[in-house]
Amino acid sequence: MLLPKGTTVAVADGEKLNLFQNTGDEANPALTAMPEADVDSVNKGSGASHQNSSANPDGGQAAEDGFAGGIAEMLNKRVLQGEISDLVIIAAPRTLGELRKSYHKKLSDVLRGEISKDLTGHAVHDIEKAIAAA
Repeated sequence: MLLPKGTTVAVADGEKLNLFQNTGDEANPALTAMPEADVDSVNKGSGASHQNSSANPDGGQAAEDGFAGGIAEMLNKRVLQGEISDLVIIAAPRTLGELRKSYHKKLSDVLRGEISKDLTGHAVHDIEKAIAAA
């Protein structure tokens, strides 16, 4: 996957989000860590209590889904404010599914690609390798 200079790369799972920016060129990306983003967990309302059934007694999955909703909300806001013009999302498979539910149309327009893989906590080199292989 080619990564235009300035592309924001969001690497997430149900508990953590890391943001990077491509400071290299399109063919030779160089990811630079961006300041930590404030992510508010999104309360799913009645949906969360419905998910909190006997199949999920501790609510941990609902909390992770809420965090994914918060990530989507934050990314949508940055896209709408013009802070993100190119975006790649790398997320654990379940988190990516939750994120997709909340994409704003404008976010979908600037989305250059998605990678369904949990790379949170991995070295920048591993993330760059996954993007190159995608």
